[in-house]
Amino acid sequence: MPDLAPSIQAALLERFGERLEIDAGLSGLDELARIAAHRVHRRYLAREVTPALLRLLCACALSAPSKSDLQQADILIVRETSKIQAIAELLPEMPWVCEAPVFLVFLANGRRLPQISQLRGKPFRNDHLDLFFNATVDAAIVMTTFLRAAEAVGLGCCPISVIRDHAATISKMVALPEKVIPIAGMCVGWPAEEGGITPRLSLSTTLHAERFAENDLASEIDSYDRRRAAIRPYRNQRETARFDRSDFYGWSEDKARQYSAPLRQDFGAFVRAKGFRLD
Repeated sequence: MPDLAPSIQAALLERFGERLEIDAGLSGLDELARIAAHRVHRRYLAREVTPALLRLLCACALSAPSKSDLQQADILIVRETSKIQAIAELLPEMPWVCEAPVFLVFLANGRRLPQISQLRGKPFRNDHLDLFFNATVDAAIVMTTFLRAAEAVGLGCCPISVIRDHAATISKMVALPEKVIPIAGMCVGWPAEEGGITPRLSLSTTLHAERFAENDLASEIDSYDRRRAAIRPYRNQRETARFDRSDFYGWSEDKARQYSAPLRQDFGAFVRAKGFRLD
């Protein structure tokens, strides 16, 4: 079996800018290598993802941990070309959506528990924020587990959270009932290119011991901006009409510009209209 420690070390160095010590005798290094080298894929071969394979991967994803065994996550599979095209037309900034042979919608299902309570003749007294929170966390865990399973068999994926910008339209398109909402979509297919590793904030920024600590955040963000720009610079700058062009355009500038305008302000109203109580 090949020594995977160097490849894991190289991937994490590119990801975090830190050389981690890795015990070459550690079990499970093949899985760690896949996780460390995770890449988003936005181009796909014209090759079918068979229903049997997809069902297997969904079964693996739905084997993920679930809060109190409540099982509040569902997966909706979209294969119809016309329906994928309709979703893609909502997202013109993401042309790769229409190229994906399969599009998944990961769902937070807060509907089953009240139904089960009714079936069992018991009162349901937890119709508040925690119902929504538990269902969305369950769905996010299932989505991440699907990603791991898909990459293990060689598939490429691209999560699409921006479907929440069109949550009501997507919901109607796939006939989501009350208390079932989309948390994200995902393009799935056989990758046409390798894709690249996206650098992340340093572990000194996001990893805490014993108590939360913010040290020199400005310096850490600046270091990350420059490390990331050296590897994966931005091709375009956002909102140049409002903010002009920046001589140096890093991750923090991009995210500050992205969130300088209100986004998804109607999502709370959509969630409430779906029957979730958020108090």
